[in-house]
Amino acid sequence: MNKISELIHLIKNYIMKPNKNLIYKITTLIFLFSIIISCATSSIIMIGKSRPAINPSEVTLYLDPPPEFETIAIIEASSDIGFSRQTAQDRVMNELKSRASKIGANGILLTTTGSQNSGSTGFYSNGIYFSNSSEKIMGQGKAIFVIDE
Repeated sequence: MNKISELIHLIKNYIMKPNKNLIYKITTLIFLFSIIISCATSSIIMIGKSRPAINPSEVTLYLDPPPEFETIAIIEASSDIGFSRQTAQDRVMNELKSRASKIGANGILLTTTGSQNSGSTGFYSNGIYFSNSSEKIMGQGKAIFVIDE
């Protein structure tokens, strides 16, 4: 949250500067806002017993179930598509790994991935219509602890 507070402070100082073109300010604010909201969000539903946290790089993604594992939680993550679908997909996978690692899961059994259209917003300013449609990349899976591979 500290980085977001710093960014808000920078934006506030930028807006208050005199002699800036309003359209330029609005366009810049829209761009900055889209960067802020393009972060990944996630949720977790605990099912089993958590374990000590591990490094996210130690979490493995599985499409098929490994031979022996324990389910710890159901996790999901989503991210707005900013500049590329692949970047949004990477953010979702990294967020899933991050959440799984915090509860000690060394694997994620992916159950659902895809995209969802979350509508569009827009406004008029000085006769120009600014709009933004939002599509999200989503991923869901089971945070698991793989016993033997």
